[in-house]
Amino acid sequence: MNATDPIAESLLGRRQFLRTAAVPLAALTLPGLAGRARAAPASPWRMRLAFSSVMFAELPIEEVCARAAKLGFEALDIWCPFDNCNHLADVVARLGPDGLKQLLAKHQLTMASFTTYTTEKEAVGFPAYADFIGRFGGGLVVRESQYVRVKPQELTTAMRAFFEKLKPQIEQAAQAKVRLAIENHGDALLSTPDSFKAFVDLNPAPQHVGLGVAPYHLQNIKASVGDVIRTAGSQLLFFYAWQSADGMNQLPGNGQADFLPWLKALASINYQGFLSPFMHGHPTPDELSAGIVKACAYLKDCHTRVIG
Repeated sequence: MNATDPIAESLLGRRQFLRTAAVPLAALTLPGLAGRARAAPASPWRMRLAFSSVMFAELPIEEVCARAAKLGFEALDIWCPFDNCNHLADVVARLGPDGLKQLLAKHQLTMASFTTYTTEKEAVGFPAYADFIGRFGGGLVVRESQYVRVKPQELTTAMRAFFEKLKPQIEQAAQAKVRLAIENHGDALLSTPDSFKAFVDLNPAPQHVGLGVAPYHLQNIKASVGDVIRTAGSQLLFFYAWQSADGMNQLPGNGQADFLPWLKALASINYQGFLSPFMHGHPTPDELSAGIVKACAYLKDCHTRVIG
């Protein structure tokens, strides 16, 4: 639209017209202003919340989605068989990729991640679901590193060996349009701040492999969660908003941990993934919902304080 077009001026109204035209005209006439006028202001960091299905382990996936949407979540993290949870295996067997898409669309949810730990109950982890996830369209997969204690002087060698062993899954991830998020645990290869640094430095395929951070386990070794977040940087793919405590106090805003510094660290790296307000345990669905409401309100308050 021409800035001097009388039709445009009459449509916009003289005051609005002048406000609309002022910056472009000034940019053309004042030296050095044009570049500044074209530069868009930086967008504040956006916090995105996902619900992890394992917290409603006893409920069918349809009800999990309905409750997650009602609680205000925008995405879902579906867990493989773990403890009493059987959601991912059920989805694969009963709904298929198209059925899952339809279920998510019904509740206006997106897919945050597929959690596929290798446990005694689930011996194969991600490879068992690679084909399904690929047919779904890909996405993020959260899995463990390796349950082993490593001496500090052996960390680099052990991390190289882990990535070498992971190569077949990296290739599967590439084929299925998946990124693998390796989560830290206690008594695991990925557990300490130094192990995070080794991971980031040695990661052979950051386009397909990154990190999941669980503050619960870091707090147990008195490690700085903020420092680990900054170490992970662009390789951080998933974040559990989860503190070391008992029962419902594991949830943000329910226990004593201050999440504000953690969210500031996430904002400082412009974290683009999801946060899952998280706990393990077996409260009733209504008890958990009440705790989640409190957790989300707390996280949103912290986020508001972070972005000013």
